[in-house]
Amino acid sequence: MPTSLVKTYRFSAAHLYRRPDWNEDENRRRFGLCSIEPGHGHNYRLTVWVSGPVDPQTGFVADLGELDALVRREVLDQLDHRHINVAVEEFRAGGRIPTCENLVQWIRDRLAGRLPTGVRLERLRLLEEDDLGAEWWPER
Repeated sequence: MPTSLVKTYRFSAAHLYRRPDWNEDENRRRFGLCSIEPGHGHNYRLTVWVSGPVDPQTGFVADLGELDALVRREVLDQLDHRHINVAVEEFRAGGRIPTCENLVQWIRDRLAGRLPTGVRLERLRLLEEDDLGAEWWPER
């Protein structure tokens, strides 16, 4: 019987919503204050749900130390105290806009194929504010 393990991580990062192919007026119209250079920051909260069978010897769905190390290496070390538009190639000028929606998909891509055997990524939630964020879950 599958069970979920849920863990929340925190990191701080800056981002900018801007398309270089749009003029200043269009960027401001579409992205509002989020288009003002050099950008602005958030204290993000990332919640990760993984599932799998509970190991009868350890009582764990996943080794928490291994999960923490994976999230730290693949996500936190890439984003924490960084300007996302500079630090992450996919979000540099002309690339994807570092919205919560795009970031949660980027995080999914960093984690999905790297979990231990038998452990499945079930859901991700990324909040940039208490009242603003995005979620990802696999289609069923």
